[in-house]
Amino acid sequence: MNISVVGADRVPQDSGLDRAMFGYFGSKLDAEQAVAGSGLPWTTLRATQFHELWLTVARALAKLPVVPVATGTRFQPVDAGEVAERLAELALGSPAGLAADIAGPRVYPMADLVRSYLRAVGKRRPLLPVRLPGKAAAAVRAGANLSNERVTGALTWEAFLAARAGA
Repeated sequence: MNISVVGADRVPQDSGLDRAMFGYFGSKLDAEQAVAGSGLPWTTLRATQFHELWLTVARALAKLPVVPVATGTRFQPVDAGEVAERLAELALGSPAGLAADIAGPRVYPMADLVRSYLRAVGKRRPLLPVRLPGKAAAAVRAGANLSNERVTGALTWEAFLAARAGA
């Protein structure tokens, strides 16, 4: 059983800049290939970024007087508990190879994720749009990190924030 990230095979790692900003995708693809090439039966589940990751990112950015946000980027955060449930289902079944992705129920521009966090915690910060360079960033702007599959979680970012933002 292997957990990976949606887009591991679609976000290029052609340069040091790509790896510096989006190296996690390349690391997860390397792990996928190691598991698939092991000769053992396997299942890999790709998930989009967890709500908890976005909460951590938003909290860190909110400490700045001006919040940089990557323009044109969109994300589909998913509940970690829902991913764990899907992993357990897959683990109890036969090896499936590459399973259908799991992703959150909605796609959000990065600026919307940050704005909604700021509202939820009662903070005001100006957002500074920043266009990230490189092929990996271009792939993310094109949606390479989003799932087109039908296995989606139910918990929205807004519901997650309502329950966790102040914690």
